Amino acid sequence: MSMTPRSLYSPVEILSRADAEDIAKRALKASPAEETRVSINSAARADTRFALNQVTTSGENRDVTVTITARVGERSASVTTNRLDDASLAEAARQATDIAKLVPPNPERMPELGPQEYPSPRSRVISLPTPAERAQAAKKVTDQARAKGLVATGFIECRAGATAFANTKGLFAYDSTAVVTMTATVRTADGTGSGWACSDGDTFADIDAQRVGAVASDKALNSRSPVAIEPGRYVTILEPTAAGNLVQLILGSMQARGADEGRSFFSKPGGGNKIGMKVVDERVTLLTDPEDSPSTNGGFDADGFPLEKVVWIENGVVKNLNYDRFWAQKQGKAPTRAGIGGGFGGGFGGGGRALRMIGGTATTAEMIRSTERGILVTRFWYIRPVDPRTLLYTALTRDGTFLIENGAVSHPIKNFRINESPIFFLNNLESLGPTIRVNASEALGAGGATYMPTIKVKEFTFSSLSDAV
Repeated sequence: MSMTPRSLYSPVEILSRADAEDIAKRALKASPAEETRVSINSAARADTRFALNQVTTSGENRDVTVTITARVGERSASVTTNRLDDASLAEAARQATDIAKLVPPNPERMPELGPQEYPSPRSRVISLPTPAERAQAAKKVTDQARAKGLVATGFIECRAGATAFANTKGLFAYDSTAVVTMTATVRTADGTGSGWACSDGDTFADIDAQRVGAVASDKALNSRSPVAIEPGRYVTILEPTAAGNLVQLILGSMQARGADEGRSFFSKPGGGNKIGMKVVDERVTLLTDPEDSPSTNGGFDADGFPLEKVVWIENGVVKNLNYDRFWAQKQGKAPTRAGIGGGFGGGFGGGGRALRMIGGTATTAEMIRSTERGILVTRFWYIRPVDPRTLLYTALTRDGTFLIENGAVSHPIKNFRINESPIFFLNNLESLGPTIRVNASEALGAGGATYMPTIKVKEFTFSSLSDAV
């Protein structure tokens, strides 16, 4: 099978459009089902892990999987294989059809879509760095840490992929994506100080390993020997990753069905949903836009619709909720083409999804200078839901939490457990910084792109202390 070459770094073996279309045609031809869809995922991954100031592991893997979904009446079933010969595809299609006859009918099943119009491919470099290049990036972090008597640990994850989607109605879609992420955690020798930083981009050239090492090392030194302060509500500055950790949780809850059925924050008291209602500060605008996506075509959703720009919250007002095809038909609405309910595009799931929060102009230094007493947060981890009706979550601060007094960072403080809702703190905005791309922290994994500003809020709830570093 021919593979698509690339011009930078080592060859990345992902399916070309022609290769994917050939597989799809053979799988559809072999299927005995009344209606069939074929989903193809071609993924290449390279990673390097470092710890104790040295590289510990380096690996690469590549695979192509084909999922055949057979539909018989209102019943359907799927079988996945990574064998691409005619006999294996035919066997997978037969198995899917046989299983489909045995499962309960799905009363919400929607028919397959016909051909769609997709945007022309954009210029994107689909590439993966070599092991040597990844090791050199890790060295830029470990050299800085070692020189300061610190210990660096980190991970470089590079993904490239292609996804194709086809069905018996004549639809065929193809997209490809590359995402590269570097994270580093640097700690002091006595284990009392910890700093973290990340860099994220479409290509390895976007990764600023020198900055990652400098930021993580400085935070580790500055967070040594933290002191405890009382839990409570504080003026808080959330760095972009911390903001993204929590703000992105809003998007996952914006399902129209849950809102219409009274199970969501976006359910309107007395019935209906909150479209058209103001729910957060008027400076808040959240959107997803394929133009921000790291993919070549902007992605497509689970049914094959090309993804479109969707403004979810504009100037604090709910503008859209996510309608899947079934619920849109039931409610007399157009389906939302945003891909936030799952789906394909970009080779490793959701490549077209790119959440952006519109930022402001305030710098972090200006935010700190204007704070009489408050807290600066690097990021959160162990984020878990508490109450879906208020979007309340619990989490822990991590890797650099600092007290601000009289317009300056005064000293490091012990970590907190938080109990907070992004809806609550986005109603308590004080200022916003410029939007930057963040990734590679809990709930912001590789595969898409998230753009967040630094956020200063008037009140943020820190519920208890944590001894974790």
